[in-house]
Amino acid sequence: MPTIYKVCPASAWREAERQGAYSGSADDRRDGFIHFSTASQLPGTLTKHFAGQTGLFLIAIDADELGDALKWEPSRGGELFPHLYGELDLGAVREIFDLRTRSDGSHDIPELPK
Repeated sequence: MPTIYKVCPASAWREAERQGAYSGSADDRRDGFIHFSTASQLPGTLTKHFAGQTGLFLIAIDADELGDALKWEPSRGGELFPHLYGELDLGAVREIFDLRTRSDGSHDIPELPK
């Protein structure tokens, strides 16, 4: 089972839990899909889009649970990134990690399967 990851403000994730599904961030909704990263892509995603941000969760998702709505498409440097065209069903979530922010603005990434 491949695992993909979503970085999300804790407050937005708690709202998704109340709603029963996650429809994505403002950037996701603008782009028409929910952006995810693989474990190896995660450091670059955090640096580019979340540097210095606090109060973040890292959501681990079973990619197989997302079906045909999950597409692998070129993004940074042509590398294929997972994009979900639709809402994230919370039943696909395998684990939620609290991302700690270091004093330099980077984040402590838990040990994740690649």
